[in-house]
Amino acid sequence: MKTANILGVSFHNVTLKEAVDCAMEQIRAGKKGYVVTPNPEIVYETLQDTVFRDIVNRASLVLPDGIGVIYAARILGIPLAGKVPGIDFADALMYRMSQEGMRLFLLGAKPGVAQQAAENLQKKYPGLVIAGTQDGYFQDDQQAIEAVKAVGGADVMFTCLGAPKQEKFMAGHLDELPVTLSCGLGGSLDVFAGTVQRAPEIFIRLNLEWFYRLCKQPSRIGRMMKLPLFLLIVIKTRLFGGNKK
Repeated sequence: MKTANILGVSFHNVTLKEAVDCAMEQIRAGKKGYVVTPNPEIVYETLQDTVFRDIVNRASLVLPDGIGVIYAARILGIPLAGKVPGIDFADALMYRMSQEGMRLFLLGAKPGVAQQAAENLQKKYPGLVIAGTQDGYFQDDQQAIEAVKAVGGADVMFTCLGAPKQEKFMAGHLDELPVTLSCGLGGSLDVFAGTVQRAPEIFIRLNLEWFYRLCKQPSRIGRMMKLPLFLLIVIKTRLFGGNKK
C-alpha cells in the first residue's frame, strides 16, 4: 500500500472504499492492528512528540482526516486520493460489518454516551452486534481492558478518547486487548449518540466542517490556531526542505 509522508507522518494513499476494504480484510484474517485518523492538529503534535509519531506510523491504516492534510499534500507535491474522515470511515465500516454479523465494542466519551450511541447504531445497522460499551472516565487502563474481556472481545473497537491518549492506549495494549482492529475516532461517539450534531452537508461539501465546529464551539480557537502553524511548516518544508520543523 502506497504512503505519502507529510511532516514525518506516513499517510496511506487510499480512498474511503479502499480503506474499508483493507480494514475488512485485516479483520477477516484475524490480524491485530489499529487505525489512526490524523488531522493537521495531530500531525503538528507529532512534531513535538516523537513517541506519538512512531505510534501513528505503526498503525495498520493512517487516514487523512481533514482538508488541511490534503492541502499540505498538494503544497508538497505528494499524491493523496482525498480526505478520509474518521467518522465516514466508521460509518462505512459498520455497514460492512453488519453484513457479516461482526462484533463492535464502543469505548470513550462521557458516561451514558456510548450506551446511547450503541442503541442508535443497533437501529441503523441491524446486523451489527454491539458487544459492549465503556465510557472514557475509567480510573486506569486495566479497567477498560477488563470491560472488553468481560464481553468476550470484539472484531472492532471504536476507541474515542481523544488524541494522543487513544492512540497510545491502542498501541500500548494491542496484545492484551481481545480485539482484532481498534480505531481511534476522537469525538465520534458523541455524534453517533446524537449529543453533538455534525456539520450540515453544505459545510462538508465545501470543506468547511472545521469552521462550523468553531462557530458552535468558540473555545476550540486555541486548537484551531495549530492549523495555520501546520501549514506554515508545510510551506517552509516545500521551500527549503530539510528540517521538518
